[in-house]
Amino acid sequence: MSTAVVDDPFVTHRSLLFTVAYEMLGSAADAEDVLQESWLRWAAVDHRTVQEPRAYLVRIVTRQALNHLRTVSRRREDYVGEWLPEPLLTSPDVADDVELAENLSIAMLTVLETLGPAERAVFVLREVFDVPYDEIADAVGKTPAAVRQIAHRAKDHVAARRPRVTVGPAEHEEVVERLVVALNSGDLQGLMDVLAPDVVSVADGGGKVRGAARRPIVGADRLARYLVGGMAKVEGILVASSTWVNGQPGVRMELDGVLVGVVSLTVVQGRITQVYSIANPEKLGHVDAEAVVAR
Repeated sequence: MSTAVVDDPFVTHRSLLFTVAYEMLGSAADAEDVLQESWLRWAAVDHRTVQEPRAYLVRIVTRQALNHLRTVSRRREDYVGEWLPEPLLTSPDVADDVELAENLSIAMLTVLETLGPAERAVFVLREVFDVPYDEIADAVGKTPAAVRQIAHRAKDHVAARRPRVTVGPAEHEEVVERLVVALNSGDLQGLMDVLAPDVVSVADGGGKVRGAARRPIVGADRLARYLVGGMAKVEGILVASSTWVNGQPGVRMELDGVLVGVVSLTVVQGRITQVYSIANPEKLGHVDAEAVVAR
């Protein structure tokens, strides 16, 4: 790679730009599309006229992501079953940035799905990346005063719905290990012990995976029996293992050595309160290669 390419601000800030797009879209594949489109627009600009490349690039990516959001929101209306974000394989180091890891979590991205496109863009840029209001206004095509109102409204909306992080990565990881052991051994009581009584499980099979529940399963007893019964019916060797998903410890599911699902979990006081299972094969393409995220 030439020095000119290495020194290009787009290359320098690529991890940040990917993270911005992913936070806005909840899809790594769509985020990569946005980066490709943004690169083409950046390449057509006289870089000598750009005084603040980072802010300029964030503005380009935000605008492209907003265009994508409006398109995919219509597409998701026809989605079969529950829609969950596309998971990322991340380094354990991501958890060192507690705020980034929390905002990157599947649970948080699911909350962001309840925001409108402009609200989501403003919330992500302000709360996750601390972008000044005037720069956000340029990116979303609104006045700074309007952006402040949107930011306040979006922050209140998210605060009422966001998961409460009450455990650190080490305790979260220990709970995941207990879940993995219980799943691999078919231990019904072991599952009951690690699940909160009012646990809620949401699965995303996209209508392509037999056995994936299309509606949330509520309650430890129901979920434990569903999991044990489901694994017993599988033809082949189904193995659970621990991994890191979106900045948190999670579970990787393999059938005869082939990835078939990823599970993200919310843990409160040593028990699992939320389970997010992504099995749609179209959403598993970014789990084998570690994603580099930044802010």
